[in-house]
Amino acid sequence: MQINQTEIKDLKAVITLTLEPADYQEEVNKQLKQVRQKAQIPGFRPGMVPAGLVKKMYGKGILADALNKLVGENLQKHIEDNKLQILGDPLPNDELTPAIDMDTQDTFTFAFDIAVAPEFDAKLSAKDKLTEYAIEVTDEMVDNQVKSYSERFGEYEQAEEVAEGDIVKGLCKEVGGEIVKEGAILNPAYMKQKTQQKKFYGAKKGETVTFNPAKAYENETEISSMLGINKEQVKDLKNDFTFEIQEITRHTAAKIDKELFTKVFGADAPKDEAAFRAKVKAEIEANMAEDSKYKFGLDAKEAIMKKMEKLAFPEDFLKRWVLATNDKMTQEELDKDFPKMLEELKWHLAKDQLMKEYKVDVQKEDVEAYAKEIAKMQFMQYGLMHVDDQYLAQYAQDILKQENQLRGIVERVAENKIYDALKGVAKIEKKAISHEEFGKLFA
Repeated sequence: MQINQTEIKDLKAVITLTLEPADYQEEVNKQLKQVRQKAQIPGFRPGMVPAGLVKKMYGKGILADALNKLVGENLQKHIEDNKLQILGDPLPNDELTPAIDMDTQDTFTFAFDIAVAPEFDAKLSAKDKLTEYAIEVTDEMVDNQVKSYSERFGEYEQAEEVAEGDIVKGLCKEVGGEIVKEGAILNPAYMKQKTQQKKFYGAKKGETVTFNPAKAYENETEISSMLGINKEQVKDLKNDFTFEIQEITRHTAAKIDKELFTKVFGADAPKDEAAFRAKVKAEIEANMAEDSKYKFGLDAKEAIMKKMEKLAFPEDFLKRWVLATNDKMTQEELDKDFPKMLEELKWHLAKDQLMKEYKVDVQKEDVEAYAKEIAKMQFMQYGLMHVDDQYLAQYAQDILKQENQLRGIVERVAENKIYDALKGVAKIEKKAISHEEFGKLFA
């Protein structure tokens, strides 16, 4: 077999493979023999079909399979042996690949276009400055979180008189109109006009309040939802409505006591309020540390990508490769999305280089631990603050069974390890910052 490669020019080259009978004949004969032994052709006993007939019937297909296999294996071997960092996959070069006639040819030539990555250095050094933020946790933040827990674990109860924050349910009728809504629900606290709010406050169960929805609410969606009408009907709605109060539901925050401590922290609940606040503060500090870590990763990625921004790529080849491997993508979609694709390619190349430079290795344990954190956050969204580790591990395994989730988690773990490695390479400035100022960094 002859393999030739043109000189790499503008990050592109052509690899040509020429196969002769000595390269493929042994494999073809082996396959023909196996087919002959299994072939069931009327008029012949199994294994006794003439070799010439088998070759006539199956020879071209077997030869095509053998050629494809040899070309694929040797093309890949050439790329590996020559340490070519190719972009995408080799693409057939129809112009340099002669037409094939299996009836008359015994020598076959195949040509492939390849593109290689440009030379670059994405590594950071002591000349690169990054900031690691320490977000201050204030007493006010602890107060707010304690209040949030108190409200989250509070209870709903029925009341006799409307107070601020209460949810009111009843019969709503248009004055001088036809709109009637049974079981209408509203919360006066959400009304934009104070005058309309005050009409409800102090009203008792069974009483009727007259108010104007158009004045009470800011947008059509709120009114259409409350009255059960469409937005077109809301546009011309000016009339007052009567509201006969049938139910008043009040939410009462939980007391800050041992019962709340247990609901929030489970078996590890603190014994008194001071210890509870201390644990809440530690919890906030842990969350702030994660936010700081996230910001550090964003800044580190930006610094790395700055080193990649002037790189030139063989864009014509890459666009051709994307279209060849994604038959659902149109040229218009490709032109729109290509700049983003190019940035993702740069980041992929940079990550590969940095993983080798810093000897980053993603282990199974790392992936499972990250999946457990995702599971923990998902449970917390539903108010389940302290799920048993056994269930977290089981849920994490379910997450990892999803291919897209697994791929994304592996990438996140690798990136985080790269960012951690950079802390020992770049110049790191540690800076204390308030939560408010930290938030402004994302503006």
